[in-house]
Amino acid sequence: MGSEMIGAIGLGALLLLMVLRVPVALAMLVVGVVGFAQVISWGAAIAQLKTVPVEVLSNYSFSAVPMFILMGVLAAHSGMAGKLFHSTRVICGGWKGGLAIAAVGSCGIFSAISGSSLATASTMTRVALPEMERYGYNRGLATGALAAGGTLGIMIPPSIALLIYAILTEQSVGDMFMAGLVPGLLGLVMYALTVSAVMRVKPSLAVAGEPTAWKQKLASLSGLVPFFAVFLVMILGIYFGAFTPTEGASVGAFATLLYALAKGMRGAELWRSVQETLALSSVVFFMLVGAETLGYFISVSRISFSITDVLYGMELSPMVVVLCILALYFVLGMFMDAIAMLVITVPVVFPIIQALGIDPVWFGIITVLTVELGLITPPVGMNVFVIKAMAPHVGLGEIFKGVAPFIVSDFLRLALLIAFPVLTTLFLL
Repeated sequence: MGSEMIGAIGLGALLLLMVLRVPVALAMLVVGVVGFAQVISWGAAIAQLKTVPVEVLSNYSFSAVPMFILMGVLAAHSGMAGKLFHSTRVICGGWKGGLAIAAVGSCGIFSAISGSSLATASTMTRVALPEMERYGYNRGLATGALAAGGTLGIMIPPSIALLIYAILTEQSVGDMFMAGLVPGLLGLVMYALTVSAVMRVKPSLAVAGEPTAWKQKLASLSGLVPFFAVFLVMILGIYFGAFTPTEGASVGAFATLLYALAKGMRGAELWRSVQETLALSSVVFFMLVGAETLGYFISVSRISFSITDVLYGMELSPMVVVLCILALYFVLGMFMDAIAMLVITVPVVFPIIQALGIDPVWFGIITVLTVELGLITPPVGMNVFVIKAMAPHVGLGEIFKGVAPFIVSDFLRLALLIAFPVLTTLFLL
């Protein structure tokens, strides 16, 4: 049996294991080890099983992952998130649908130091949903805005997804962060416009908030200062070369820790934040170990090169190939976690992208945006299920119905980024 056939069988086995609900990280690890053994030898596979975890866990670049997670956890537990929503709510006071716009804005700002969509969605749902329900907001609109707003965490830098893509493809993490800045902010603006459009079509879904004077709006900006301070220190430091993205993650985590300590966070709360960070980080690193093992198997099986040869034989244009890959990501996103999808598929599709001469940074941004769509599309939609867990009294059907206009908005944003690649390269170093 040829190595390409073994590779195809391995990918089929991986999908079967995931359908059987085997944890994604374990499924990648098993398929990677067994597949490598079939192509090379069991001795080499066992040796790889000993070295790969050490390589991943000792990779300096990956140390940014727990730092970004720690930032989000400390921001959630220190009260930063509550003050953030209060500030955006005052700024949007009196607007039709203002609380929903404030929730989307809060998600976008919170994601700037969280790096995680699921953390953003769960934190802001806990803070914002009770207020929207108190003011009589339609539950579908309220939860839909929060589910969509949470997806901004995967794009607005610093982003764990962009970091992992950069490391898997050996791209500059700084370039990926800068490339995600405009698409992330564009998503924030388009989500706010989506809320306004929904209000025009169905004004009964929400009521105008309490009007606030300009003096109140200006005073409320103080609640945004901690977020912008941490964000600007990290992004400007990375942009001007004061420190690397990995060092920037540590700087951001330390700044957030100082804020938490200043606000009275002590012993038990700090320990709980560390435990939560370790639990989330361990899941990510287990997936990275599995992905690295699977990547070695895919490499020696040469299946990605076989796929490239098939595509060349079909004489498809590079753009058609990109659209086919994005369609695959969209379908997979309906069933899989975003990070798991990236670590499984990037080793397969990236050689194809390189062979076609496509800009890897631009491709990474549109890939992550397509993955982001999967967070809010049925039947899985991880953000939707996170919000369902936080608000069990709201039906899944209501949330998916409420998030539908934001899915349309994301498709429009994806079309803009494909049509105008300059939107992703505007701030590249």
